[in-house]
Amino acid sequence: MSTAAVKQQESNDSEPLWRQAELRAAEAIGRLMEFWGFRRHMGRLWTILYLSPEPLTTAELSETLQISSSAVSLSLGDLVRWGAVRKTWRPGERKDFYEAESSVWKLLRRVYERRELNLIREANDALSEAQQALESVRGGLGAAERRRVDFMRKRLSRLSALSRAGERLVHLLVAGRAINPSELRSAEEDDQ
Repeated sequence: MSTAAVKQQESNDSEPLWRQAELRAAEAIGRLMEFWGFRRHMGRLWTILYLSPEPLTTAELSETLQISSSAVSLSLGDLVRWGAVRKTWRPGERKDFYEAESSVWKLLRRVYERRELNLIREANDALSEAQQALESVRGGLGAAERRRVDFMRKRLSRLSALSRAGERLVHLLVAGRAINPSELRSAEEDDQ
């Protein structure tokens, strides 16, 4: 075992069990957040704050996660912008304290509203523009090119239908309503 691994194991052995569990959970959520396109530190910080019964300072978070205070500050700024964390103060204290948004559902809704719906709308717009471009050039093409353009138009129409169905599903999810994933399949099949 390497020297670094031995030191890490000794450090883990000296940590209380609750701290080990907290760090394990933070790492798991950090990996999940990273998979969703956020920085791993954001998920780790949010988890530590979520599991804390009291707001924490940047220094406390830095020490707990063994990351630089600048990395903590940068990630906290992003978490505040997403509404995942809020800054709080304590009377008589000059330090900023942070606490996690405790409603995971609110966080998911916010991400779906701000990120996923915007991406879907951008895709819808791009697909629509591509369809219009193909329509505008179709008349001046030879037979072989026209067949290719017609094939592309049909496929773009299917993609557009799927994208619109996806947008409807995300709207339903954000509204907390029942989702029927078969809408995606039927959107594609309707255009075949």
